[in-house]
Amino acid sequence: MYPFDYPLDPAYILQKKRSLKRTLLQKDGLIEKKVAIMSGSTIGEIKNILELFLLENGIKPTFFEGSYGLFYENLVFDDGSLKAFAPDIIYIHTSVRNIKLWPEIGDDAQQIDAKLNAEFARFEQAIQAALSFGCQVICNNFDLPVYRVMGNREGVNSHGRVRFVRRLNEKMANFAENTLNFYLNDLAYLQAIYGMDQFSSQTAWYAYKYAVSIDCIPYLCQSVANIIKSLLGKNKKALALDLDNTLWGGIIGDDGVEGIVLGNETPTGMAYTEFQSYLKELSKLGILLNVCSKNEENIALTGFDRADSVLKRDDFLCFKANWEPKSQNIAAMAKEINILPDSFVFMDDNPAEREIVRQELPGVTIPELTAPEAYIAAIDRSGYFEVTTLSEDDKKRASMYKQNLERAQLEQTFGDYNDYLKSLAMKCEIGHFDMPHAERITQLINKTNQFNLTTRRYTAAEVESLIEHPDYITLFGRLTDKFGDNGLVTALIGHIQGDVLHIDLWIMSCRTFKRRLEHAMFDQLVACAAKAGIQKIVGHYYPTAKNLLVRDFYATIGFEQVAEDEQGNLTFEFTGFADYAPQCGVMEIEIV
Repeated sequence: MYPFDYPLDPAYILQKKRSLKRTLLQKDGLIEKKVAIMSGSTIGEIKNILELFLLENGIKPTFFEGSYGLFYENLVFDDGSLKAFAPDIIYIHTSVRNIKLWPEIGDDAQQIDAKLNAEFARFEQAIQAALSFGCQVICNNFDLPVYRVMGNREGVNSHGRVRFVRRLNEKMANFAENTLNFYLNDLAYLQAIYGMDQFSSQTAWYAYKYAVSIDCIPYLCQSVANIIKSLLGKNKKALALDLDNTLWGGIIGDDGVEGIVLGNETPTGMAYTEFQSYLKELSKLGILLNVCSKNEENIALTGFDRADSVLKRDDFLCFKANWEPKSQNIAAMAKEINILPDSFVFMDDNPAEREIVRQELPGVTIPELTAPEAYIAAIDRSGYFEVTTLSEDDKKRASMYKQNLERAQLEQTFGDYNDYLKSLAMKCEIGHFDMPHAERITQLINKTNQFNLTTRRYTAAEVESLIEHPDYITLFGRLTDKFGDNGLVTALIGHIQGDVLHIDLWIMSCRTFKRRLEHAMFDQLVACAAKAGIQKIVGHYYPTAKNLLVRDFYATIGFEQVAEDEQGNLTFEFTGFADYAPQCGVMEIEIV
């Protein structure tokens, strides 16, 4: 079993960390990021294991380690070393051990509130100082104290440390909810999952000053890595789900629709029903649900007609119930949806089917499934779909992809592609980066892999710094048509050097590629560049395993290739301002 799959094997990870690191460093397409870990307690092994989980998620970190126990001092009174490091992400590793002011039995309500506010202010100041470095910041909330002087009353009485920590955690949660680029790592929840005695070892604290038990460090690091990989667009996007003994108990082709196990009348039925409810909630976050089952489709569909089936046919984007190999069905779904196979998580109770897909489509993530009551944990504890931001576009993602399938069906009825595009009645809004769109632009930049010419990633602070910057031209694009609103789906960043504009980044959601939005964006870029006195636009293509479809994109819109190096990096130039004619004529365009 793979050591990073749920359930983790912490002992193996800790024991084999060096050989695991060597193996993980051989992965293709690792993106490099600078990660600063600020210490509220010992962080040495935390850095080592966090590196493994980041590498597992395609991120190669370079670390800055803060001085022991000096998270506040290192952040608020930086001696210049952290600024020189220029972190992309700061992780503040604090815990209940870092709380200094505790309520005393003799304190009145006003004194207790003053201590609470003073403690929160100290952590808030450290976090604000971290944010001032222009990066994304992660901080733990607080685990519960390992003892209760008043027993159960600790959670009720205002003098109790348990209640004090819970109040402090609520203030931290409110702060995170309202602070851009700040994210909480839920240490309190991790402690609850794995148990106080196991997670918060007194021995580890007294002997090594580790706030988390050595054996639980992998759980902590997985949680932090989940946040980081989500921020960098490394989340999974879709589920491919078996049916028999996965979404319900039994085999519908043999047992019939009434014979499958669902509902609240048996323990097993309750497990499958709750799993369906969990999947339904995931779909509301924009996770794409798909069926991949060996079944007769007409029979399989009857399972969702049952009154006690939480999921219905309309909850699924692709429905592949047939007798083809499941690896082929997943590949076909990826093509239809226009995402990569490695965006999928495949869930099937049959270990043989899991192994075949694992061999045929190695990029697909495949959790091990045991009993149905463990299915939720297999997804939930793995963090495949970790939420760091939740935009309106995210909530509408499933419907957007359904609309795309409708567009594809419509396309088949046209003999001329331009006629098809015009029939969509597309409307495009193009504007310069601004604060109302900054969060969505950042999210799009960090999760787009296929139409991504330079593969650069930007933090929210970096995106915000480009707004109205005189040396940059920035553009974003939204697209709607008769099927619905695609949302903000493209962004472009170019920096000006003299009379030359260098395109640093150009991305577009794969679901709108080849609908001429890219041409509309270039038309507007040429207009902005000409107005700024630009004589030449330079574009670069840096190849990855995922962006091969845009290798020749610049050549198709009027650029000339002028260079190629040994790594396959291409350079293109555009100088055709004098006789430039707009390339997009299939949509209504509004400049905002």
